[in-house]
Amino acid sequence: MTNAEKVWAYLDRAQIFYVTTVDGDQPKCRPFSFKMMAGGKIYFGVGTFKDCYRQLAKNPKIEIAASDGKGFFRYYGKAVFDEDPALFRQACEEADYIPRMYNEKNGHKLQMFHLGEATAEFRSLTGIQESLSL
Repeated sequence: MTNAEKVWAYLDRAQIFYVTTVDGDQPKCRPFSFKMMAGGKIYFGVGTFKDCYRQLAKNPKIEIAASDGKGFFRYYGKAVFDEDPALFRQACEEADYIPRMYNEKNGHKLQMFHLGEATAEFRSLTGIQESLSL
C-alpha cells in the first residue's frame, strides 16, 4: 500500500475531515468530505468564490485533521492547485452534487488541489504512531 493509499484509507474511515487555512494571523477551520484519487495523489476541491480558496491562494499552508474514533490524524503541507479539466470531470463522476454546485450557469468554479511537500501523521493521545512523507 502506498503512502497516499494509507492516507486515503484513513480519510475514508473518518468520512468528515477538517481543513485548516490561515487568514492573516487567524487559523480558519471547516469540514470537508469530498476527496478523490487521481494519478497517485489525493485531490480535494474548493469553490473559487469561497474564503477557503482565497486563503489558500494567498498562503498555501494547509492542515487537515480527522479522527476515525480510534486515534487521530494530521495531514499538512502546501496546497498545489491543478487546472487539469480531467480532474473536474472525474470529480463530477464521483460526486453527483458537484455539477449542480459548479457549472457555467451559476458561474461557480471548483478548484482542485492536492498537498505538496506533505506529511501525514497517524497519532494517538500520547504521540505520533506513524509519520509518512508524500
